[in-house]
Amino acid sequence: MNKLASFFTELMRKYLPDPFVFAIALTLLTVLLAMGVEGQALPQITREWGKGFWSLLAFTTQMAVILAMGYVLATAPLTDRFLDRIVSHVHNPRTAIIVATLVGGVGSYLNWGFGLVIGGVVAKKLALKVKGVHYPLIIAAAYSGFTMYGLGLSASIPVLVATPGHPTSGQMGVIPLSETIFSVPMLITSLVIIVTLPLLNAWLHPKQGDKIVEVDPNIDRDNGPAAAGHNAAAENTIASRLNNSRILSLLIGLLGIAYVVFYFMDGKSLDLNLINFIILFLGIILLGTPAAYVAKLNEGIKTISGIILQYPFYAGIMAIMAGSGLVTTISKIFVDVATPGTLPFWGLISSFVINFFAPSAGGHWVIQGPFMIDAAKEIGSALNQTTMSVMLGNAWNDLIQPFWILPALALSKLKLRDVMGYTVIMMIWVGIVHITAVLAWGMLTH
Repeated sequence: MNKLASFFTELMRKYLPDPFVFAIALTLLTVLLAMGVEGQALPQITREWGKGFWSLLAFTTQMAVILAMGYVLATAPLTDRFLDRIVSHVHNPRTAIIVATLVGGVGSYLNWGFGLVIGGVVAKKLALKVKGVHYPLIIAAAYSGFTMYGLGLSASIPVLVATPGHPTSGQMGVIPLSETIFSVPMLITSLVIIVTLPLLNAWLHPKQGDKIVEVDPNIDRDNGPAAAGHNAAAENTIASRLNNSRILSLLIGLLGIAYVVFYFMDGKSLDLNLINFIILFLGIILLGTPAAYVAKLNEGIKTISGIILQYPFYAGIMAIMAGSGLVTTISKIFVDVATPGTLPFWGLISSFVINFFAPSAGGHWVIQGPFMIDAAKEIGSALNQTTMSVMLGNAWNDLIQPFWILPALALSKLKLRDVMGYTVIMMIWVGIVHITAVLAWGMLTH
């Protein structure tokens, strides 16, 4: 296993570019595919690309907000003390890898933005405390837990299709969560991954005597924003007292929580905006003062620069994919050989491929979902299984899709090539679990 990890790590080190270069290369590849496969003219492709480039600004902002404010929540004093308590009981490098994977996985199951951040935070804490931990591996292990979001409470596609009036409701109706993420096959899949993935990751740790890259003990030396907030608190002026007022934070925090209570009392459904709202006001309460919140948020903003830069490029790629018909072509290749029992398998595989070009489950479903729904209805395959297959393909591919690992790289100060060799192996294992799950589910019900 160590030889396999070394092989992939060296391969990525030599040939894998930075995430932004990857996004540019994917854009050019999509243009070539649209021309070669779909026969589209370059001027038309260019128009589709430019028209779609800024089409997901609102969603980009939502992603940036959930990650920046998720960072605040994941590093708030209460959360920090809880994580420190967990870390204090870990003394062995392989145990540290297991704990980092579990924290990232459980956090992502609860909420993908929170899990994406808290996994990286605890991985760095463990690397600083436990001597002999291979730093690139523990960061990759924490990130690998992100794949659990596709089976969890914030799984975008199942949550979307469970909402009355969703965009594809005219085609498929409403599918309750009890038939998707809370179905017995998916609960078993969740359990298998959360048990086996940490063990696999621990197995990947270099043996004694092998080369180990430890974390730089001065990695967190630059703590300017937090220090500035602390110095402001020492002043005794009206402005500083307002900036550091616990009463103000408590009042606005309680107002935010009250809104959430009224929101659910009115029978409304959970969506991304409300998740961001909850994270924001919980963070304000947990940080205690406006100044402390702003200082911590300034730290969190460092983790989202890649998303702000790259998401418009992926929006442009998605526009070419949809406008040229590439998504339909890719899906049709797999669907044409599907049976009612195997359609979820081919949905999983096609979703995995498409996610390279559209690394957003919501946007992904908009362009692939209608075709998959029609295929399921035509050949008599279960809609809930088809839906989950697209979601699982998306979450599976995220293990090697450079876009979502950006926050972990920002927190760890590592390069993509440092960790990708490990996530490739993790992706292979998760793929085996997902393929087994969807094939068994499809075969048993048809």
